[in-house]
Amino acid sequence: MKGVVYLAPGNLSYQDVETPVAGPGELLIKTRVALTCGTDVKTFRRGHHLMNPPMVFGHEFAGDVVEVGEGVSGVAEGTRLVAANSAPCGACFFCLHGQHNLCEDILFNWGAFAEYVRVPARIAQCNVHRVPPHLEYEEAALLEPLACVVLGNEAAGTAEGDLVVIAGGGGPIGLMHLQLARHSGAAQVVVIDLNEARLALARDLGASHTVNPTHVDPVEFVKALTGGRGADVVVESAGVPEVWSLSLKLVRKGGTVVLFGGCPSGSEIVLDTDSVHYGELTIKGVFHHTPRTVSRALDLLSEGSVNARALITERMPLRDTQRALEMVIAGEAIKVALIP
Repeated sequence: MKGVVYLAPGNLSYQDVETPVAGPGELLIKTRVALTCGTDVKTFRRGHHLMNPPMVFGHEFAGDVVEVGEGVSGVAEGTRLVAANSAPCGACFFCLHGQHNLCEDILFNWGAFAEYVRVPARIAQCNVHRVPPHLEYEEAALLEPLACVVLGNEAAGTAEGDLVVIAGGGGPIGLMHLQLARHSGAAQVVVIDLNEARLALARDLGASHTVNPTHVDPVEFVKALTGGRGADVVVESAGVPEVWSLSLKLVRKGGTVVLFGGCPSGSEIVLDTDSVHYGELTIKGVFHHTPRTVSRALDLLSEGSVNARALITERMPLRDTQRALEMVIAGEAIKVALIP
C-alpha cells in the first residue's frame, strides 16, 4: 500500500509500505479520509517525543472495515468506522480515579496517512464508533480533536450568559472551542488571532467579536467590552507561552482560564501571584480525551452542533501530505482532508 512516512522534521516520503493485518481483537480499516492535525504539524516542524522515525504517521481518520481480527464481535466487513487515536488501560491509578486521559499506560495509535490503518485491540474495545449514515467520512474524522475540545469545554464550565475569550482561536481547535462555548450558552465569544481569514471564519461560526493583536490590544478590548472586569472564561488554544501569559490578563476576578494548547517542552511563564490569589482565579490545564468525551464528540457531530465541514478548507490527494502541512503552517488552510 501507499503511505506517508515521517523520516525527520521537514522530511516526509510518500512511498510503498507494508500493509498491516488485523491481529486478535484488532480491526483493519481502509482509510477513506485522513485529516491534518496540529500534532502532525508539530511533528513535521520539530519532531515529537511519541514519533520515532521512520514511521507512517497521522491519526485523524475514518473509513471502512476490511478485516476483523479474531475475537472481535459486533463489527462486520464494510462497516463505516471512526476511531480515536488512543485508549487508556483502565487499571492504573489515574484510570481508577476517572482520569483516563492521564493513564500511565495509555496506548497511542498512528498510521492514518496511508491506504489502510490498523486499530489495536484496546482501542477497538472502547474508542471505535460506527459512522452515522448521514455523516460524511471527513466530518466523522474530526472525532478525536473534538473529543479533546469537549474535555476542555467541560473544564471551562461555561455558563449561560458568560463572555468567553478564545485566545489563539482561529485554528481548528480554537474554532471548535468557539462552537462549544456557544453551545454551552455563552452570550458573547471573543476570538483572538493574527490571521484575518481565520477571524472571518470565526465570525461566520458565531464569534461576537474578533481581535487581531497586530491592530488592537486584546486586553484593552476585552476590558472595554466588560466594563473593566475581564472575561468570565478564557480558553488558550495556541500553545504559545506568550498567549498563556496573555490569557491570565484577559480574565476577570473569580474567572476561569483553561490552558489548552501544549507549549514546546521546557516552556515557562511568569505568573502574577496577586491576580491569581486576590483575584481567586481558577486555572486549569487540559490534556487529550477520554472514552466518554470521544462518545460525546460523536454525538455533537451527528446532531450538527459542531460544523465540521467549515473547518475542512482544502481536500488533496494523500501524496500531497507535505504540501498540505505546509499550507496549514502558512495559514492557507484550517484543516486539509487527505484522500488516499
